[in-house]
Amino acid sequence: MGRTIYSNALESVGYGTEFTVKGFLNDFPSLDQFENYPPIIGTIDGYQPQVDDVFVCSIGDKLRKKCIEKIRDKGGEFINLIPQTARLYTNAKLGKGNFIGAYTVIGNDAQVGDFNMIQSYTVIGHDAQIGNWNRIDTHVTCVGGIKIEDHVNIHTSAVISHNVVVESEANVGACSFVIKKVKSGTTVFGNPAKKLV
Repeated sequence: MGRTIYSNALESVGYGTEFTVKGFLNDFPSLDQFENYPPIIGTIDGYQPQVDDVFVCSIGDKLRKKCIEKIRDKGGEFINLIPQTARLYTNAKLGKGNFIGAYTVIGNDAQVGDFNMIQSYTVIGHDAQIGNWNRIDTHVTCVGGIKIEDHVNIHTSAVISHNVVVESEANVGACSFVIKKVKSGTTVFGNPAKKLV
């Protein structure tokens, strides 16, 4: 995912004027096998943020928060990464440290909190409320007026229908159509989405 974030960064608002890509922090040497990417400049635990460093996190799972907090505890600052192809409509508000994928739409008066990963071609409808630390995969549709709390995973091509609430720590399976509240800590899947036992 770090490679994907890098490619998005090159096409994001502010690239070349507000930020450039210095390199990766990676606790595993896996990126060494790929060509045409910036260098690995350290590990999450070992790197000390420098003056003018800014960060974006490419980790999509539950380790995301832990890794971000390690950098923040050392004074690191996170920015929003928003590709030029994304659309933020009137009064849409973003917190900090969000990754917004290419061709994503954030609708009118929607509110997105902090440290979310909202991947490419996703639609966040008007008046939607998205909390913090969520992962919303590609081609997800969050219809107007929905609410997603914190630490939620919504997988590829799911649809969250009008005014649905997805509570904290919940999971929505790929291609699911969610028409009623998803309770905290549960996983739902299907059309219509039902709790997995």
